[in-house]
Amino acid sequence: MANENTQLLQMEESAARKAFEGSDPEASRKYHDDKKNVVKDEEWHQSEGGLLKPVIFGGMDGILTSFAIVAGAAGGGLSPQVVLVLGFSNIFADALSMGVGEFLSSKAENEWILSERQREEWEMDNYPEGEVSEMIEIFEEKGMTKADAKVVVETMAKYKDFFVDVMMLHELELMVPDKNHVQESMKEGVIMFCSFAAFGAMPLLGYVIIPVSFPDLDEQVLFKAACAVTGLMLFFLGSLKSKVSASNWFYSGCETLLLGGTCATTAFTIGRWVNGILGTDAEL
Repeated sequence: MANENTQLLQMEESAARKAFEGSDPEASRKYHDDKKNVVKDEEWHQSEGGLLKPVIFGGMDGILTSFAIVAGAAGGGLSPQVVLVLGFSNIFADALSMGVGEFLSSKAENEWILSERQREEWEMDNYPEGEVSEMIEIFEEKGMTKADAKVVVETMAKYKDFFVDVMMLHELELMVPDKNHVQESMKEGVIMFCSFAAFGAMPLLGYVIIPVSFPDLDEQVLFKAACAVTGLMLFFLGSLKSKVSASNWFYSGCETLLLGGTCATTAFTIGRWVNGILGTDAEL
């Protein structure tokens, strides 16, 4: 039942996104009406956008890091064997570092937010009038009249936990994490690692797979194959990014391809420039 509810909620969120993108108020109304009939799964808290962030960030970082090695090595005249050694060792070391870094940074941020919530909760216990007055002023700044803000804030203040979360959002601009934030941070770290390693390996696969079938191909053909794979993966990641934004999938893909291609071209140019300074091709 939990899995069914999760799938229903994900389908409904997708319908809401389509209604917004298509400026279809009827579809939006249907989404909100249908949502009332769905029993929410307590274990489903994170939207697809939250999970796509480490996928896209990890994938972009991985593929650009990998291709920077390939491009720099090609520009510097290094052999395919050197490219593979440098590429795979660097990709998996960086993937582990990125995954651990994502977990620790996310966990540390959530723990800091929760400590700030404890402080706000303590202030609410000891000086509720001051907190209520402060929130009334904030709501006035957002456009409410003082009378309306007073009614709204004093009503919310009757529900302490809810009001503290509202203070966190409007006063400190911090979103309180879920109780299972450690597991969520760990999930993000694992996703970051897998995405970085999987996409980062793409530019290197041509150096492994193609020579098996076509052993007589020169290094330039292998490099061009890596360029093609990298371009396709960059466009795919950009298109994937459009799932959590209002941008067109084709435009988003082209934008990511252009920016990533600029980074890759820079790596290749620097590799060739350094090789020119040394005056000889580097060998393993």
